[in-house]
Amino acid sequence: MRFLADTCISPATTSWLRESGHDALHIRDEGLQCLSDGDVLARTRQEDRILHSVPIKTTTAPMANREALNNRPDPCSLTPKQAVQLQQELRHQVRLEDDFGEIRTVAGVDLRIRIGSTEGRCGVVALSFPELEVIEERVHTGKVTFPYVPGLLAFREIPIFIETFELLGCKPDLVFFDGHGYAHPRRFGLACHAGVLLDLPSIGCAKSRLIGEYEDPGVEAGSTSPLMDNGELIGQVLRTKTGVKPVFISPGHRLSFASATSFALQCTRGHRIPEPTRLAHILVSALA
Repeated sequence: MRFLADTCISPATTSWLRESGHDALHIRDEGLQCLSDGDVLARTRQEDRILHSVPIKTTTAPMANREALNNRPDPCSLTPKQAVQLQQELRHQVRLEDDFGEIRTVAGVDLRIRIGSTEGRCGVVALSFPELEVIEERVHTGKVTFPYVPGLLAFREIPIFIETFELLGCKPDLVFFDGHGYAHPRRFGLACHAGVLLDLPSIGCAKSRLIGEYEDPGVEAGSTSPLMDNGELIGQVLRTKTGVKPVFISPGHRLSFASATSFALQCTRGHRIPEPTRLAHILVSALA
C-alpha cells in the first residue's frame, strides 16, 4: 500500500511501514508541511496514496520500550519497598548521552492529583519545535493506586501518563515532565522512569529542589549553576527569566545534561516554566 503520513504521525511509524513493505512517505520528508490541507489532499490523489492522519495500531510500537511496558508491575500490587527495588533495577537502563534525531515535536506533561483523591488527571500538550505551536492536546483521568511516598511519585503518575500518552496521534520526539529526572535520590525520577518505559528522550523540569546542593545562578535569563549531590552532577539550576526563581533541569533518558538544559531554554517563552509543561499545567488546571 502507498501512504503519505501527516505531520501528526511519528516518523518512526512511517519507518515501520516501510520496513513492513509499504511505500510510505512522511509529509516532513517531502517538505510539504507548509502546504494547505487542500494541497496535501491533491498530492495524495495525484500519487494514489492513502493519507495517514491517525495512528495505525501496531503490535510492535516502534517508539516504545514495549517489553518494559508490557512487563511493568501494577503499582497497586507493589509495596513502597518493592517500588524502591524496581527503581534501583530500572535505573541502569537510563542513558545520559545524546541519542536522538532531529527534534521536530516536543511534548509537555503535567498531572493533577488532589489530596486524598483516588483519581488523577493528566494533560499532555504536543508542540512543533522550534516554533512551539500547539499541535495536539490530550487530557485523561485515571485511577491512583499507589500511596503518596516522597521519591516514589512516579508510581502514582506513570500509569495515568501512559494511558494519556497512548491517546496522542502525534508522537513527540522529546518529552518534558513537571518533575525530576536524574536529580533524584536513586537517580530515577519521573522523567527517567517514563523515558525508559517509552524509550524516548525526556527531561525533568521541576519548580523546586528534591536533593542536591547548588549556588544561585546569575540573575540574567540563561544563567546556570550545577546541581550536585555528594560530588556528582545530577542536574542544572537554570534561570529561565531574568530576576525570577530558577527551575531545576535534569535529563531523564537519552539526553546529556547540556542538551537537557539547552532544550529547556529553547522552549522558554518569557515565563519561568518552559512552554511544554507550562501549557500542560494550564490545560489540566482549566478542567479542574
